[in-house]
Amino acid sequence: MLLLFLLFAFFSSLFPASSRPAPYAMRMSCGALNDVHTLPTNALWHKDIGYTGGIRANATRPSFITPPLKTLRYFPLSEGPENCYNITGVPKGRYSVRIFFGLVANPDFDNEPLFDVSVEGTQIYSLKSGWSNNDNEKAFVEALIFLTDGSASLCFHSTGHGDPAILSIEILQVDDRAYGFGTKWGQGTILRTERRLSCGTKNPKFDEDYSGDHWGGDRFWNPVLDFGQHSDRAISTPNSIKQATNSPNFYPESLYQTALISTDRALELTYTIDVDPNRNYSIWLHFAEIDTSVTGAGERVFDILINGDIVFQDVDIVNMSGDLFTALVLNRTIAVNGRTLTITMQPVKGHAIINAIEIFEVIMAESKTMPHEVRALQIMKSALGLPLRFGWNGDPCVPQQHPWSGVYCQFNRTSSKWVIDGLGLDNQGLKGFFPNEISNLSHLQSINFSGNSIQGPIPSSLGTITTLEILDLSYNSFNGSIPQSLGQLTSLKTLNLNGNSLFGRVPAALGGRLLHRASFNFTDNTGLCGIPGLPTCGPHLSIGAKIGIVFASCVTLLLISTFLMCWWKRRQNTLRAQRLAARDAPYAKARTHFSRDVQLIRHHGHNDRTRTASENGPILLS
Repeated sequence: MLLLFLLFAFFSSLFPASSRPAPYAMRMSCGALNDVHTLPTNALWHKDIGYTGGIRANATRPSFITPPLKTLRYFPLSEGPENCYNITGVPKGRYSVRIFFGLVANPDFDNEPLFDVSVEGTQIYSLKSGWSNNDNEKAFVEALIFLTDGSASLCFHSTGHGDPAILSIEILQVDDRAYGFGTKWGQGTILRTERRLSCGTKNPKFDEDYSGDHWGGDRFWNPVLDFGQHSDRAISTPNSIKQATNSPNFYPESLYQTALISTDRALELTYTIDVDPNRNYSIWLHFAEIDTSVTGAGERVFDILINGDIVFQDVDIVNMSGDLFTALVLNRTIAVNGRTLTITMQPVKGHAIINAIEIFEVIMAESKTMPHEVRALQIMKSALGLPLRFGWNGDPCVPQQHPWSGVYCQFNRTSSKWVIDGLGLDNQGLKGFFPNEISNLSHLQSINFSGNSIQGPIPSSLGTITTLEILDLSYNSFNGSIPQSLGQLTSLKTLNLNGNSLFGRVPAALGGRLLHRASFNFTDNTGLCGIPGLPTCGPHLSIGAKIGIVFASCVTLLLISTFLMCWWKRRQNTLRAQRLAARDAPYAKARTHFSRDVQLIRHHGHNDRTRTASENGPILLS
């Protein structure tokens, strides 16, 4: 038994990765017609056909760290202000999502596109002017986010300055516990990468270049050889670093083999960046004692200050990590009110040192819109033939900075979801018809589709939206009768159905509401009747009676048609006989005269013989 255990342990040490599958990875080359492999790692980039709209074009890479891909996809405003990639088949988990921006390789596109980016309905970034000036860290946006419903939605929102242009998308799975920072950590939190620095090195590198673990997410590390105060210098070591690649963050060992160190014991190491004010930032500081002049604990001690406040006091790397050449990671999340974030390593004993810095903006994930209401709007988009300029892509209510045009939202505290409480698409040239699925928008309070060319009947399912207060369908091409179900809308205050092709009796329940200060308009419908201001309706007949009348009318029509057909055939026969008689008349007349003459002769002969016999006496027969 002991031998089997030892053999298992031996083979487990030879194949440590076999106990855990490789992380999910989706890399997409936007605008590509075929899958692409890129050097030096032979990374696979999938074509993006079928995931979104937009227009494919040749690309100009804004930065040399941008993946060596030749195409991009851009989204003109004529196709709508919101455009999204909807990627399915993504396993539930924690992901690093990275989007590289591009420039269209065409002389006509001389405007630098500025637009907003959202992931899963939460806006995470706004491109600022100058992003394309070969700045490595501005060529992409990256965020850590939980994906829980098997898909990923990445949207790009036009701001009126150029068309969003996307070169590539990466969705890379990381450990579910990656970058946890205490009790505030949870699935409702997004970490947008603001900055990653590898101190003491001169070349930018990805985790892949560092031969890092794939569960790290292939992070990008920008190099920094000094902080600009001429008070630091770079150092490095070939020695291996312990506790560097540990779960859950899996930092590459090489990250800790270089560092910046202060040139004088009295000098501080200070790093400052510009940030958006009134935001929370999570700061991760990386240390390893790689200076050969330090041989043990207590020889290097320093305080760490963020925006002037001490957040870590008397930091002793050797003491806190447990040894020389051993990784130490410190994390603190702070609120920044101003526009700068300053990190200071202030020496207490010896020189200050830093190996790497990570700064994330902490973003609270937006609550999404109820899925069945989103689906109902998508069906309406198709049924009404909504013009492309409306977009209607992504989530209708979030990000809150970019709701769908003509859609009004309200946050439902009971469900912690957004709901649709209003639709305003009047005078927009809409055609098509109203789908029954509109009833799934059960929180609607107002509907205004007036001044369009919508056809077909008014769906009776509207009567189930009991919260409806305003319904304006005037000046369209609706036909049929007004559904009786509209009488169930007891909250209805305004109903405009004028200017359509409706007919039949106005439901009695609606007519009765006119006495309760409701504003209803049924004019310009030549077939409506039954309330003051409209023609009087004839006797009210049940459906069975109407069917009986129709049946009797059909039978009567059939009998009349049969009678007329018989009369017509008889008349034709009579006329034909008369024509034949008229044609044979001379010959018939001659024969008649001949017969009459014969009869007369015979008659006169008989009379003569009788008279002679009488005169001569009886005739004796022998």
